Amino acid sequence: RQITLGGSHPAFANSLNNLASHYRDMGRYDEGESLYKQSLEIRRVALGKQHPAFASSLNNLGSLYRDMGRDDEALPLFKQSLEIRRVAHGEQHPEFAVSLNNLALLYSDMGRHAEAEILCKQSMEIWRVALGEQHPDFATSLNNLAALYRAMGRHDEAAELGSKADS
Repeated sequence: RQITLGGSHPAFANSLNNLASHYRDMGRYDEGESLYKQSLEIRRVALGKQHPAFASSLNNLGSLYRDMGRDDEALPLFKQSLEIRRVAHGEQHPEFAVSLNNLALLYSDMGRHAEAEILCKQSMEIWRVALGEQHPDFATSLNNLAALYRAMGRHDEAAELGSKADS
């Protein structure tokens, strides 16, 4: 793609993003970070700061930082991604729910459980309505809320959600 379309083309940014995701999955965070940043910059220049693809790049870099325990760096990226998706897609769109979910996970990591619970429930409801209760994203939201409840010591509620997610 770089040779065919050029190093500043959004399709090349997609390739960088995908490779960065593989590096992240492999635990090769430094390499992933570099590629996510390149993708982010290409999308910023080519598509603008309000484009959903730019929001995806922010979200992906934020997820990498969360994996690395760099919560303070992840937080503004997740918030910016959330706002872009809210404006671009609306508050009932599954992509908005992705951003809510990721911010909720970060808040949970940070011990901000009350805020995390609100966002988990909101993302879960969006996925339920938009995608249905049989969709994997809805099941993921149930599992995430169950994990949050376990972290909060609310084990009965966690078990109930866990069994619901498994069915």
